[in-house]
Amino acid sequence: MAIINTPLAAGKITFKNRLIYPPITIAKASPDGKVTDDSLAYYQDKMRGGAFSLAIVEHCYIMQQGKASAGQVSIAQDDTVPGLAKLARVIKGAGTRAVLQMNHAGSCTTPEVTGMELKGPSPVMNPRQGGVPEEMTKADIARVVDAFADAAVRAKAAGYDGVEIHSAHSYLLNQFYSPLTNLRNDEYGGRLENRIRIHLEVIDAVRKAVGRDYPLFLRLGACDYLQGGNKAEDAAAAAKIFEDAGIDVLDISGGMCGYVNPENSKPGYFGAESKAVKDAVSIPVISTGGVKDPEDVEALLEAEIADLIGVGRTVMKDSQWAERTLNFYRK
Repeated sequence: MAIINTPLAAGKITFKNRLIYPPITIAKASPDGKVTDDSLAYYQDKMRGGAFSLAIVEHCYIMQQGKASAGQVSIAQDDTVPGLAKLARVIKGAGTRAVLQMNHAGSCTTPEVTGMELKGPSPVMNPRQGGVPEEMTKADIARVVDAFADAAVRAKAAGYDGVEIHSAHSYLLNQFYSPLTNLRNDEYGGRLENRIRIHLEVIDAVRKAVGRDYPLFLRLGACDYLQGGNKAEDAAAAAKIFEDAGIDVLDISGGMCGYVNPENSKPGYFGAESKAVKDAVSIPVISTGGVKDPEDVEALLEAEIADLIGVGRTVMKDSQWAERTLNFYRK
């Protein structure tokens, strides 16, 4: 049997195959972040046939100041739970597990979107988006940590099978992780262990809020692909710390250059970084990026760059791609 069709047991969660629908922003939420009928219809279309083992719902903002863009889904208040529950039922009703991604944009947004001032680790312009944020105080950091925990409780109440902490694509936690945007001189800046201190606080707070047995994912913007930024060895070192802190699955993507790799456009273009992380940890690793053909998935799995492969933008264009791909390997 092809690897793509083989199950993977990962302690708290079992994957029926190795194909993942990754978190992709579709910007179909209402102005106040509620799930809409258009949102439900989109996911219903993409999940038809239950081909994916798991779907990770697009990043949901945990507080108004962390909203990234118009049309983004909110998990910042209790009144978002009913709509999010409907979305979970759509995904799970197709036979696919559902995980919700939680996010704070930090400096990768605008006051026009949030109605509030920009906040970030340091007063440094974000490489992906203009604007210099106000440096976060320790009280600001504590509020963000609490907001992640509250959001995880809402996701669990809405019926999701797990949550994913977003630390990629130049958003807030990625800004702390990257030496390009974190110039702090306190315990949250400097060496790698300090730059991921906020991550460990979030992990601990979420664990306490939802329990030890609830699956917890983390998406890491492994490399920045910019001079002075993070490299694969930094991602591997951080990944090991995250595993020890209680993360169940690591989801590897890009950092300050977003969801693209300016140095590689081949299928699985975060493969080198994913491989470095996979070699450093014993928990499952998801890799995404540029997969277009059925053969791409199996080749990446055979190369052992990751345990699970995410395919999103190809599926945005072709809703039947995942089902066709699995059937291709069943022949």
